[in-house]
Amino acid sequence: MPTGVHLHDARRQLFDAAERVLLRDGPNGLTSRAVTDEAGLAKGVLHRHFPDFDAFLTDLVLDRAAQLETQASALRESAGTGTVAGNLTGALTTMFGPVPMAIIPLITFRDELRARLRQAMPGGGIAILAQATTAISAYLADERELGRVAADADLDSLTLSLVGGGHLMFVDSDPCPPSTAAVSKFVTAVIADSLARRPA
Repeated sequence: MPTGVHLHDARRQLFDAAERVLLRDGPNGLTSRAVTDEAGLAKGVLHRHFPDFDAFLTDLVLDRAAQLETQASALRESAGTGTVAGNLTGALTTMFGPVPMAIIPLITFRDELRARLRQAMPGGGIAILAQATTAISAYLADERELGRVAADADLDSLTLSLVGGGHLMFVDSDPCPPSTAAVSKFVTAVIADSLARRPA
């Protein structure tokens, strides 16, 4: 392996390899050796680009968390279109997909990683869940402004219910994630009393 591997290329290869290892072997199987072996790179490449393995994992989580920003933007853009339940169902299914759900236990598993994430970003200690919470709260606020969520709806409680309950649904979904119908049923029940009442 040439020593002059470009940082961006090495990061991408290592991040993608780490994601595959994490999905296949879980947090316990994610080691620097497993990552470089999976990437087909020399063992020293990871440590040439990152001070230590926790620094690598911090950047990995921040990179994957940043990808949720795109999904958060798409959710906010959906305000006023489709149904509130349908938009939230799609968002939860995406935000709690296989990769985010593999990263959450990784954060829980490593104390040093949580500490570094807290330093790197607000709410970083619970990255992924923090991004989901922010996105859903902002979306519900947009829908309230548009009159599709009741003006007196408790958005904080709604958000916590959707994120917490949604997370539990996807955590307890081995070997298959919950169906769209199951997620939709859950979302519909949570928000039923908070949708703006339409005149008959």
